[in-house]
Amino acid sequence: MHMKAMMLKKLGSLEENPRPLELVDLPEPVPAEGEILVRVTACGVCHTELDEIEGRTPPPHLPVVLGHQVVGRIGATGGKGSDLTIGERVGVAWIYSACGACKFCLAGDENLCPNFKATGRDVNGGYAGYMTVPEGFAYRIPEGFSDAEAAPLLCAGAVGYRALKLTGLANGQNLGLTGFGASNHLVLKMARHLYPRAKIYVFARSAQERAFAEQLGAVWAGDAAEASPEKLDAIIDATPVWKPVVEALKNLEPGGRLVINAIRKEEGDKDYLLRLDYPSHLWLEKEIKSVANVTRRDVIEFLALAAETDIRPEIQEYALEEANLALVELKRRVIRGAKVLRMV
Repeated sequence: MHMKAMMLKKLGSLEENPRPLELVDLPEPVPAEGEILVRVTACGVCHTELDEIEGRTPPPHLPVVLGHQVVGRIGATGGKGSDLTIGERVGVAWIYSACGACKFCLAGDENLCPNFKATGRDVNGGYAGYMTVPEGFAYRIPEGFSDAEAAPLLCAGAVGYRALKLTGLANGQNLGLTGFGASNHLVLKMARHLYPRAKIYVFARSAQERAFAEQLGAVWAGDAAEASPEKLDAIIDATPVWKPVVEALKNLEPGGRLVINAIRKEEGDKDYLLRLDYPSHLWLEKEIKSVANVTRRDVIEFLALAAETDIRPEIQEYALEEANLALVELKRRVIRGAKVLRMV
């Protein structure tokens, strides 16, 4: 049996090659002991895939099928005694596997495991008809979400949830969000539920993104270079560049924390760091903290939260064969919510 897949065979700039993925026929994978076979029905498109294609992440194992916001049905299991059953709907996130034995795994911090494997980078992901995954790294999808709605919850939602937890925000404090794409629009929704007295300020480049933020409940939305009307207790940066990070630090309260929710920053923007000024940007015990991947606990907790509070992403759907178009639009920041590939 064969399947369709969109495969990355070499790295490069999307400006130079706007069609980096090739539609190919691949053998349908067979689950090993302890794995399940997932018949993919939807897969989110993430900015991390731009980083993979353009060489800003640890290099993927080429050739590779991208995609780590995967929803589908179990088609087969690789062993007896499985807790999952054929036909069940499950999701697969960025964390494909971890060693389970190091100090990080034993503490529940599999995201820091030195043997962490990423879906769609170290192994084939969900831009395909089928994929396999270790059973312990597949998640039951709550009822009430379509497959396309559920897909962005597995990364944009789960990593946004982790970022929000890392801010240490308290109800009634001010939260800033820089960049307003797939992840931060879900952060705004969950923050309004978890911290109903918090005021949320959004910094975004385009007028459309700023208007979208205000529609979802932001009290103010402006450009990344603007000063917020009030100082902020915490800020989550979800942009691929350095400028919003430097600008955001000026808006932090003393003792405030900036959480960077990005796997890499673009090299062409690094000169902006030369403008980092200690007295105005970092003094008075301001903090900078990064988000590294997600744990299984993050995915499980966020899926439960999304189901309980009906947190739904705004989505744009594309056919599998339109993956290159979705990536180019993401690169050009033609964004409203999250982009999702549909397989059926």
